[in-house]
Amino acid sequence: MTGALDGIKVLDLSRVLAGPWCAMVLGDLGADVIKVESPEGDDLRHFGPPFEKGESAYFMVAGRNKRCVVADMKTDQGRALVRKLALTADVLVENFREGTLEKFGLAPSDLRKENPGLIVCSVSGYGRASSMSARAGYDFVIQAESGLMSIIGDEDQPPMKVGAAVTDIVAGQYATQGVLAALFHREKTGEGQDIDISLLDGAVTLLANQGAAYLMTGESPKRLGNDHPTVCPYRPFETSDYPIALAIGANRQFQKLAKAMDLPEIAEDERFATNPSRVENRVALYEVLEARFMTRTRDEWLVALHAEGLPAGALRSVDQVMDAPELAEREMVTTVEHSTIGPTRIVGSPIKMSKTPTSVRLAPRPLGADNDDPNWL
Repeated sequence: MTGALDGIKVLDLSRVLAGPWCAMVLGDLGADVIKVESPEGDDLRHFGPPFEKGESAYFMVAGRNKRCVVADMKTDQGRALVRKLALTADVLVENFREGTLEKFGLAPSDLRKENPGLIVCSVSGYGRASSMSARAGYDFVIQAESGLMSIIGDEDQPPMKVGAAVTDIVAGQYATQGVLAALFHREKTGEGQDIDISLLDGAVTLLANQGAAYLMTGESPKRLGNDHPTVCPYRPFETSDYPIALAIGANRQFQKLAKAMDLPEIAEDERFATNPSRVENRVALYEVLEARFMTRTRDEWLVALHAEGLPAGALRSVDQVMDAPELAEREMVTTVEHSTIGPTRIVGSPIKMSKTPTSVRLAPRPLGADNDDPNWL
């Protein structure tokens, strides 16, 4: 079976993570993606350690399902090659500084004179239509400026960042959605269009309920560590051996929790009858739950909680989750043949489709690996 985007050609001129993530997802969906890099290569190729036979683990994150071509866009020959590719592409993904495409003779409006259906997706830190459009945007800076860091960590400690580049990834996901919508629009009209994706915009959406609460009340949220501002109990608890993560929101779930933990008294306590009352009396509730959780092991509690259909789980390390059988069942960790490293494990696609399944057809390619392949033009 072919992918949903079989026949779609994507020119990936982006680097680092947000733009390449978008192009990778399009490739997973079946698009033919040609990644063009400078002679120095994508910055991700140099981020490390770890490296394996000169290849960066970081580049593996968003490098799959792309053919890799080197073109020096500082030269006439390089610019001409990229322009030729752009004029036969359906989608162009880029994250250059503002004005760079125009400097290289690749202004979207000019390209559409010859390729009217071209979709150009621009990913930047603050957006093209912004007074801050000239500023560089990296994930850590955007986590700070978006307010995301202000709600992560304990109240008596400095703000913390998320341990992965979430603002890059969410921007890449929104870019993918924009491209898919633009392809649907083009199917009806034949018209291409520009897509303007900002890391800051995407990061603000991650504030979710915290942002909505501020807009409603005018009160800026505080850091609560692993606790939840509006749902209770929704946090980790220590057991007699390993911690457990518990997420109880609905009142019916709380009644089942009381049963699973053999604590009928909390189900009848007015202080804990509703979620708002539990939030208000969280300290008292936690004292009861913490003491009870310490009487059994994590796995014993998980059996009891899952028997009631309750959302609970183990706090796993990266090695534990990557080696978990459920990831193997879902093909979320897959082995590919890398031309330099040999067989290597990478994360697979989370998109599962019955008629047009995603696939990993190409391992991340070494720099310029496809320059001598006549089929990529």
